Amino acid sequence: MSDRIIREVYQVLEERRDSPINSYTSRLMQDDNKQAEDKILEKVGEEAAEVIIASKNNENLVPEAADLIFHTLLLLVYKGVDLDELYGEFERRRG
Repeated sequence: MSDRIIREVYQVLEERRDSPINSYTSRLMQDDNKQAEDKILEKVGEEAAEVIIASKNNENLVPEAADLIFHTLLLLVYKGVDLDELYGEFERRRG
């Protein structure tokens, strides 16, 4: 599997940021700037905690990790970070 699905999710998030429809992610990104960022950061923290619990309990790790990655991508879109910047960072660390 390639990075195609990550790019597709990222593109959908960008579309929902730029042309909001009535969806969870659109509502999250359309709140007043301070509130939106706080809500997104809260979700990232919540999902990170759920990954830890899932790992400790040896259950639901993959779905919880997907939630964490999704909300992290949401944060990157909200902050205007291009996905290629993230991939570039991984490339630099690979060396």
